[in-house]
Amino acid sequence: MRFVLLMAHDDTFHGDPDLVSAIHAWIAEQTAVGVRVMGVPLTPPAEATTISGGSDQAVWVEGPFTSGPLHTAALEIIECADLQAARAIAQSHPMAARATIEVRPVWDALEQPPG
Repeated sequence: MRFVLLMAHDDTFHGDPDLVSAIHAWIAEQTAVGVRVMGVPLTPPAEATTISGGSDQAVWVEGPFTSGPLHTAALEIIECADLQAARAIAQSHPMAARATIEVRPVWDALEQPPG
């Protein structure tokens, strides 16, 4: 099964070289064992732009589509046996001690050919 790990933190979060090194080590480890599919850090929410209304009546708004105390900062896509395994993998990520990680199954219905 595939899962997305959505990492969020508040405005008080500040990364440091030790955290970055730990994240790089986690990436190398999870890639080596075939768990990590891909992942990316995200720019700050102020750099987001949001569209609604579809192609006929598109409305663009500068900024994220949500507001609140937490901001999505990064995501990882992992592949593992089940939710229990995904939770353990998320817990092993260095950001788990410094931020909030949401673990969510990836809906695979769109990957299936029709019919």
